[in-house]
Amino acid sequence: MRGLRAIVGGMALLALAACDVPPPPAPAGAPPVLSAAPVAPKLAPDVAARTFVEVVARLEPVAEAECRVRRGGNCDFLIAVDEEAGDQVNAFQTLDPDGRPVIVFTPGLIAEARNADELDFVLGHEAAHHIEDHIPQTQQQARSGALLAGLAAAVLTSGADPTTQQSVIDQALRAGAFVGARRYSKEHELEADALGTVITKRGGYDPLRGALFFERLPDPGDEFLGSHPRNADRLATVRRVAAGL
Repeated sequence: MRGLRAIVGGMALLALAACDVPPPPAPAGAPPVLSAAPVAPKLAPDVAARTFVEVVARLEPVAEAECRVRRGGNCDFLIAVDEEAGDQVNAFQTLDPDGRPVIVFTPGLIAEARNADELDFVLGHEAAHHIEDHIPQTQQQARSGALLAGLAAAVLTSGADPTTQQSVIDQALRAGAFVGARRYSKEHELEADALGTVITKRGGYDPLRGALFFERLPDPGDEFLGSHPRNADRLATVRRVAAGL
């Protein structure tokens, strides 16, 4: 993978693009509030980098243990930073060629965090995608959608010349794969939020405080074939699962 740096216990701190001071700690025992409260300042660059390394060291064993109980197979998470992504605020889960689960953060996301709980929740969410087996499910849905769309296009263009027919079929395959892959993407995100809440809590962090990260993201709304659910639905999922822990 391009420009990735694995996160291990003794790695050098990352240089992050942030310039604010860290927020003061919350009073002991104070309940987290999910509201339109003033946004806390970003962590200073060295604090953000150090906090991220600490979160990875603390949560990876928890996510791995949860993976082995719920899923089995390859649960040895590799946590990495895509240093070429710059200011992009993103994190995602993928698999390396050997099937090892890889969770990738961008420097922009680490710099955007206000506290360790937010970084922890994002990490737990991405680990949950692997535990819930979402990548193979999405791939299968894409193949099924492409197959159905391709067959329909072949029937509809049975009288056309071969070049035109093949062009229509190719377009249908791409469209079908897209629709198939997006069919359950919102459900997958909510499943990852739910299990991510469990992982975050078991790692000793606060999932409610961590989920405040959503309040700073653009709300995707209820877009047809959108990849993510509404922020309100995600926050409601976190509240519901956290209340049951």
